Amino acid sequence: MGHALCVCSRGTVIIDNKRYLFIQKLGEGGFSYVDLVEGLHDGHFYALKRILCHEQQDREEAQREADMHRLFNHPNILRLVAYCLRERGAKHEAWLLLPFFKRGTLWNEIERLKDKGNFLTEDQILWLLLGICRGLEAIHAKGYAHRDLKPTNILLGDEGQPVLMDLGSMNQACIHVEGSRQALTLQDWAAQRCTISYRAPELFSVPSHCVIDERTDVWSLGCVLYAMMFGEGPYDMVFQKGDSVALAVQNQLSIPQSPRHSSALRQLLNSMMTVDPHQRPHIPLLLSQLEALQPPAPGQHTTQI
Repeated sequence: MGHALCVCSRGTVIIDNKRYLFIQKLGEGGFSYVDLVEGLHDGHFYALKRILCHEQQDREEAQREADMHRLFNHPNILRLVAYCLRERGAKHEAWLLLPFFKRGTLWNEIERLKDKGNFLTEDQILWLLLGICRGLEAIHAKGYAHRDLKPTNILLGDEGQPVLMDLGSMNQACIHVEGSRQALTLQDWAAQRCTISYRAPELFSVPSHCVIDERTDVWSLGCVLYAMMFGEGPYDMVFQKGDSVALAVQNQLSIPQSPRHSSALRQLLNSMMTVDPHQRPHIPLLLSQLEALQPPAPGQHTTQI
């Protein structure tokens, strides 16, 4: 499974017959770590994501995440450089080698601006939103949904272009729920895999007979848009205060008034945050609306961040 790997002296590893030098830790989650490494064959930096696999199911999920990356060759979806499985006694580590983005995530950019008392301009928001939508369009066209879209899962390239990452929660776009047991299983899965303050209303209390589709991503996209507009997600404070997000998302979102935003952008946000998923727009419709709202070509360079 995967490619040959060995750990060598002086903090280097070999993946696919190429040597990489450990530089520093970038971060860690519950069962995964991300390290910054340098390819000694090309001098480029990479992010090495190491997932701890305690059992066979963990290995299968890590393999599936790698498989999801390999489905796409798209400028707005993070590509996989290499994948391998490393044995550690009875346990394993799955290693995903990914491009390194020195600008960090969209959330890093939002916070950097907020620290200075600033926000993204509407032109910047529209440009970022277009790239995010194009990434989602590619995912949905393959019959999948991302299911965990949020500002920390959107990287920014050298030109500020958005790149969707963390494909580990992706699953089939259209899920036919037939019975209470399946509904509860899906609800439990969403509680584990879909970030609570960006989770669509229909995933908090899944009906016994329903269809859950890719428009869960549209709701999450609306939360991302809100964060770009106002510096925080619409339900971030609800969660931080310990109030019920599940209850809050059942009511239509009240959007604060701001002279920074056009009525067209507010209407776009309002449509994404429609509580009834069947009334929520699909990505192709949002894309056509977004393309119509983009600033004229000569000023395109001003939209980059």
